[in-house]
Amino acid sequence: MRVLPAAPSIEGLTAVVTGGSRGLGLLMARQLLRRRCDVVLLARDEAELGRAVGKLRQWGGGTVRAVVCDVRDRAAVQDRFAEITRDHNGLDIVIANAGIIQVGPADALGSDGFEEAMDSVFNGALNTALAALPHLRRSPAGGRLALVGSVGGLLAVPHLLPYSCAKSAVAALAEGLHAEEAPHGVTVTAVHPGLMRTGSHVHALFGGDRRREYAWFSALAGAPVLSMNAERAAERIVTALQRRRPRIVLTPAARLGATAHGLAPVTTTRLVSAVARVLPRNGARGTVDGSTVAAGEKPPARHLRGVLGALNERAADRFNQR
Repeated sequence: MRVLPAAPSIEGLTAVVTGGSRGLGLLMARQLLRRRCDVVLLARDEAELGRAVGKLRQWGGGTVRAVVCDVRDRAAVQDRFAEITRDHNGLDIVIANAGIIQVGPADALGSDGFEEAMDSVFNGALNTALAALPHLRRSPAGGRLALVGSVGGLLAVPHLLPYSCAKSAVAALAEGLHAEEAPHGVTVTAVHPGLMRTGSHVHALFGGDRRREYAWFSALAGAPVLSMNAERAAERIVTALQRRRPRIVLTPAARLGATAHGLAPVTTTRLVSAVARVLPRNGARGTVDGSTVAAGEKPPARHLRGVLGALNERAADRFNQR
């Protein structure tokens, strides 16, 4: 068996994680702290950021602070990165992770749903990258940038189309920047996770037949075989960033789906179309967050969701999702 050399140390480097107040972002920040980085969390909710900092300080490691910032606001992102760089005498690592998930048929989510996804997911990643790169180029350690996409950006997923479209754009941005930034000594890592047990169903937005959409999404997102332990995912992502890997695809199901689509796109599309036939149809326009659906709309398959989603419910409690 080939043994990989140890990942280069990133101790003492300054790292920024957008969307770092909960879920995967929080766990990637924890991994950076374990590697003795000085970590800055960016997110929109000040109270949520405060709770995240408290959790991270309990876990120990390097230093951590929080900065309120909406990554959709280009000017605000540029100002915050300039301030962080000044306060920390440089910037070395950035992980663009912020975004939203909308679940439902395309016609129920509507054009507004697609615009919201592009604004939050793609424009958020773009604003973060363009604001960070001038500072990362000056890093004595060589800057590292990670853009968190999804397997949904490599293979379109029915009832997640706004999310898939936005993540596809993030995938193209990451690959293009990896090539363009190489002469500047900055590496860009494209991160494409599959389903992870982060508790994301609590904040996901559901449209169409919201009860049934919530039921299938929350069950699959927590299914032990299909989904991945989020702490393990965060560890692998940060290690890939350390090693300056250009791309990482997480979970066997995600790697299988991405590979199948690359080798046999027509067959894969037909299989995905068959899956789409069993998903809920029709329903209301607009979206409601998962916590509201769970509390007030009594989603079906309660016992099945209780079994498949038990680990995901625990993750929601542990990773600052509630």
